[in-house]
Amino acid sequence: MSEREFIPVRIAVLTVSDTRVEADDKSGNTLVDRLEGAGHILVARMILPDERDQIADQLRAWCADDGVDVVLSTGGTGLTGRDVTVEAHRDVYEKEIDAFGTVFTHVSMAKIGTSAVQSRATGGVAQGTYLFALPGSPGACKDAWDEILVKQLDYRHKPCNFVEIMPRLDEHQRRK
Repeated sequence: MSEREFIPVRIAVLTVSDTRVEADDKSGNTLVDRLEGAGHILVARMILPDERDQIADQLRAWCADDGVDVVLSTGGTGLTGRDVTVEAHRDVYEKEIDAFGTVFTHVSMAKIGTSAVQSRATGGVAQGTYLFALPGSPGACKDAWDEILVKQLDYRHKPCNFVEIMPRLDEHQRRK
């Protein structure tokens, strides 16, 4: 049986922060460096404040864009009053990828122990686009990418991966 060919996916990166600019966006830079290093394509990058409606509107815009396959957001997944990224993501999701948060917590436990309980990392699908909300620390972004996303966004990963089912994510919209 022949090996599968790598298929690059088109990824948008959203940093959610009231204080960051691109020059000091270490988490966003971590994601960009890793996704490009893996052979994927950065199609958009943005920084937005911790405002639920603005975040959800941008997620929806990227989901409606045929040139975006995956959205990675970083920041706003904690427990404070300004942390609204998870709620914004859930406003957009058609389906939540429940196990993403569970697997992320498992990965985080090995690195930061019980402090992992404070993260609300989440993943979902909307309009045929994958969306993942990651914590705002470079370490958490590295962990999410290196331990989960680099594999699941690689068509060659077996026994299964997110890329191979991409064409079917919006099949419910094509049915008559």
